[in-house]
Formats: sequence, structure tokens, C-alpha cells
Amino acid sequence: MNFSLFVAVIAAFGGLLFGYNTSVISGVLLFISNDFQLTTFQQELIVSTILVGAVIGAFAGGFLADAFGRKKSMFFSLALFLVGTFTLGDAVGFDTLLAGRFITGLAIGIVSVAAPLYIAEMSPHKKRGALVSLYQLAITIGILIAYIVSYAYSESAEWREMFFFGLIPLGIQCIGLFFIPETPSWLLSRNRKAEADIVLHKMHRGSPHQSLTSESQKEDVPTKKGWKELFSPSVRMAFLIGIGMSVIQQITGINTVIYYAPRIFQLAGYQSAQTAIFATLLVGIVNVAITVGALWLIDRLGRRPLLIGGLIGMAASLLLLGFSFFSSSEHRGLMAVIALMFYVSFFAVSLGPVTWLIISEVFPLGIRGRAIGVAVFANWVCNYIVSLTFLSLLETFGPAETFWLYGAICLFGLWFVIARVPETKGKTFEQIQNFWKK
Repeated sequence: MNFSLFVAVIAAFGGLLFGYNTSVISGVLLFISNDFQLTTFQQELIVSTILVGAVIGAFAGGFLADAFGRKKSMFFSLALFLVGTFTLGDAVGFDTLLAGRFITGLAIGIVSVAAPLYIAEMSPHKKRGALVSLYQLAITIGILIAYIVSYAYSESAEWREMFFFGLIPLGIQCIGLFFIPETPSWLLSRNRKAEADIVLHKMHRGSPHQSLTSESQKEDVPTKKGWKELFSPSVRMAFLIGIGMSVIQQITGINTVIYYAPRIFQLAGYQSAQTAIFATLLVGIVNVAITVGALWLIDRLGRRPLLIGGLIGMAASLLLLGFSFFSSSEHRGLMAVIALMFYVSFFAVSLGPVTWLIISEVFPLGIRGRAIGVAVFANWVCNYIVSLTFLSLLETFGPAETFWLYGAICLFGLWFVIARVPETKGKTFEQIQNFWKK
């Protein structure tokens, strides 16, 4: 267990890079919009171009993970993070910012496939929920660090240093990757049984030596690797649920908060950049704290109860947030902060960690990498659409109506979970695959 926790933490640093690089723009945007005289549409492009890269990176990441392994895919993502960070930190105009955000997006797309997949395949099935959820926890920590860094530099407006700060977690993960192995599932899919056996014995110290490799092969049976296998009767429903959960996680509007929280708080009455960023920082702290709680709950309560309760809470919070924009009270800004905190809290205990967990455990070996790649591809496409349209929706319909729209989508997600998503708590990969076959 200690070994599985160690490798999960190293892989989860990819989530920290994901969270930091996507959300640091929320603080940076307040300053570059003035420095470069950016229009509303240009601001939307800078925020959302990282998602275009992530869409492409996620699609390619599935192939990379299946062809070259989960570990090498994470190494490749770090190289792209490095190039993207220096491009952004040295940006001289709108075009350079777009290029840097796109390259960083490629890295995020690849790591968002490889990291949770790696953790799932390196985890004992009874602890898989908590260990895979470390990835979501790392995303929230990355977001919180971005908010802290943004607040620290908000008075000096040194936005280039905000980008360069991301080199610290990048360096930590780069060093850590040299100390972790490839997953036994991928090694077995390449018929490298001796190497897989070494890794399995590190994961399960004290287990009988002869049984581990054969037991792992039994529990994680490879399937054919062709694209048509994704639509076979035994995989089709898993594929639908993986894509459905990925889409719902985004279209409920979570990244409007992550990318635009300071702007939302300015609309709610907090006019100064520093005050708006500080309010955003409070939301980031709540996000991390509740995600820590989710790690404890996810293997105890199960996936479905957390999803159902979380979606109900998200819908109610968005309803309250919408009403705060109609309030004439001098405390309407505080009402908006509280509503957003509840919204983020319910997301952090449900759609946040559970979505990454479900898409990492429902697919069979052999096509797992590319299936997750397609699901994450759908996730990033929806993320892109939501982030690209948010400011325009605010201008067209108003903030209250925009957040009520996201609340209605939460109710659709609630129906989907109740009707389609099975409970996978405590199940081996074999048991999950047998469920689909039935």
C-alpha cells in the first residue's frame, strides 16, 4: 500500500500541473487585458486556447499511453509543459500568449489521460477510489496554489512570475518519474511478464510469489485493440458512461468558476482586483478541503451516492448564486461567495473526483488508454465550449440566467447518474468487465 501511495502521489503531480496551468490565467487575465489592450473575445481566446490544445492532447494521449506506456506519456507531457511555460512567461503580445497556452494545453490533455490511468492500474482495487482521487486532489491544490500566487502578485501585477512559478511542481514530478515503474497492466499487455511480476510484488508485499502475475492477468483481461472494440456489446455501455460523465463534469459549469472567479466576484460587487482574487482564494481553499474529505468517503459510501448528492447540491447552489445577482443588499457579494463555496464543495465531493475515477476503471485493458483518451477528449471539448461562451452568455442573458442554465444542466446530470451509472466500489477490473458483459 505504501508503494502504491508513493507512485500515486508522483503521478498526481500531473494533476497539480493541470490545475495550476489552467487556473493561473484567472489572475493573469486581470493584468494582461490592460497591458495588451485585449478585447472581450481575445480574453476568451486566451482562456480557451489551452483547451484546444488539451482536446488534441487528450486524443493523442490515449494512443501514446497504449503504445509507449503510461510513464513515458507523463514524461512527454512534462517536456511540453516546459516549453509552454517559457513561451507564456516571455510573451510579448497576444499571438505569443495564444501559442504558449496551446502548447501547455497539449501537455494537460496528455497528462489528464496518462496520470489517472497510471494510478488506477497501480492501485489495489479496494483502495482504487481514494488513490485515483489523489489526482483530483492534486488538481484542486494546483488551482489553490495558482490563486495564492495570483494574490501574492496582485499588487505588483507581475503576471510573468505567475506563469514561471509552475516550473517548481514540474521539476518535482520530473525527478519523481525516475523512481516509479511502468504499470503491470501495460507490461502484461506487451507480454513483459517478468517486469510486471517485479512491480506487482512491490504493490502487494507479502502475497504468494507465484500467484500475482496470473491473478493480475485474470483480473485485468486484455481485449482486442481495434477501434471497433469500443462499440462491441461488452464495451458499448461503458463507453457511453465514460463519455457521459466526462461531458457532464464540464457542462455543469465548474470551469467558469475556475477560470473567471475574480470576474464573477467583480460582477457581484467586489470591484478591486485584489479583493476579487482574495475571495477566489477562499473558494480555492474550500475546494481543497472538501476534496480531502472525498478521499475518505469515496471507498466507503461509493460512487453513486456521492454523485447523486453532489449534483443536487450543485443545482441548489447555482440557484442561490443566480438570486444573489438580483439582490439589492449590500451583502450580495458575500451571498455570491457563499453560494460559490457551496457549489465548489458539492462538485469537489462528487463530479470532481468521481468522474476521473469512473473513466479510469470501467474500460478493459488493451483499449483502456484510447477509450479514456476519447472520454477525456469529450471532457476537454465541453470545457472549451463552456469557457469560450461564458463571457458572451453573461453579456447576452445576464449572470443570474447564465448560472440558472448551469443549474438545469446539473439536474440532467442527476437523471443520467440515476439511470445509467453503476456502482463500482470495491470491484476488481474483472468484476467490472463481467458486469458489462451481462
